[in-house]
Amino acid sequence: MYGTAASLALVVLFTGCNGFKKPSVKNFTTALNYHFSHNDDCLFPSALRFPYETSTTSTTPNSNKKGLDALKEAGLLKSLEDRDIHVIRYELTPYGSHVPPRFCYGHRVVTSIDGSTPPAAVDGQQTTRVDYHYKMMDVPGWADSDKIRKAFPAFASATTGDPRDRTALVLTINGWRVPGD
Repeated sequence: MYGTAASLALVVLFTGCNGFKKPSVKNFTTALNYHFSHNDDCLFPSALRFPYETSTTSTTPNSNKKGLDALKEAGLLKSLEDRDIHVIRYELTPYGSHVPPRFCYGHRVVTSIDGSTPPAAVDGQQTTRVDYHYKMMDVPGWADSDKIRKAFPAFASATTGDPRDRTALVLTINGWRVPGD
């Protein structure tokens, strides 16, 4: 009698422990929200170094100039054109120096899981791709402008409407995680 109860307790214990490893909406939402709570979305993929200079005579336009001008209007940057050497030099304002160097604008919170691929082995790990909808949280006031949205289309789509995305998750000993977490 006690042996059966102990066996049943072990089965329940192990089944309960494996619950966080199941490919479920709850586990995917938990993994994504954990990742996003530690990784903000940013306007630039890598930090810009200031002062930042862009040529005024180059035949190839600087891909950052439109965004830098929008950040200037938002009060985060100031610029000075040096006509002798044909550059515009952007520098952080005191307000801009308090913003992360990639100009991060908040983090995602998953609102729904729309689907996922069946888990499959990729490089020795069970991997799935999860489609989800999200909303942006903690968007700072400087980012809430039409000029910023025009200069940064990814920001515009992340902060308006009903944004969606797709992210890979891998199964670890601690459950589902975004690779690198």
